[in-house]
Amino acid sequence: MNDFIEKNIGVMMLLILIAVSFGGMVEIIPLMTQKVVTQPIEGLKPLTPLQLAGRDVYIREGCYVCHSQMIRPLRSEVERYGHYTVAGELVYDHPFQFGSKRTGPDLARVGGLYSDDWHRAHLFDPRSVVPESNMPAFSWLFDTPVDAEILPAKLSALRTVGVPYTDEDIANAAKGLDDKTEADALIAYLQQLGTVIKERR
Repeated sequence: MNDFIEKNIGVMMLLILIAVSFGGMVEIIPLMTQKVVTQPIEGLKPLTPLQLAGRDVYIREGCYVCHSQMIRPLRSEVERYGHYTVAGELVYDHPFQFGSKRTGPDLARVGGLYSDDWHRAHLFDPRSVVPESNMPAFSWLFDTPVDAEILPAKLSALRTVGVPYTDEDIANAAKGLDDKTEADALIAYLQQLGTVIKERR
C-alpha cells in the first residue's frame, strides 16, 4: 500500500489534503464555538476615529514588522510585558496586529506606560529617549494631517464585520480632527493598547 501511495503523487496529495483538513477542523471549529474567543472582554470599546486613524498609520508605516502585539502565556513574557494576550481583547481588531518579530519591544500593554510627550519625542527622534534604539525617526508624521474624510467609510466597513459602531459614530467620525496630525493619531492608538486588561487588574 505504501508503494502505491508513494508512487502516485495525486493520491498522496489527496491524502495529505484530507489529513490537514481534518486536523484543521479538529483544532479550529471548537475554538469558533467558545465565547471566550468570540466575545469581547468586559470594558472593551471600539477604537475612536482618531485611534483608528492611528492604527492605519501603524500599519502603513510597518510598525508591526518590528513590534509584536501578542504576549504569550510564558513566565518570561508576562514578567516583562504584563498580562498575556487574551482573545476577547482583540475581537474588534481587523486584521490582528500580532506581528512575529521583536526587533523592538512588544506593544500589547504599552498604553499608559509612557506620556504623550514621551511618545512624541520617541517618534520624532527615538534616540533622544532610548539611546540604544535602532528605530527610524518618523518626523513627517508631525506635518501630515489626519485624513478625516475617509473615517466614516472605515467605521461603516468595520461595522459590517461586527464592530459595534452606531449611525451616530459613523456620522460624526470626522468631527474635531481638523487640527490633528498623523503623529497625534498614532499616539492615541498606542496609548489605548492593552489598557482594558490593565483596568481589570
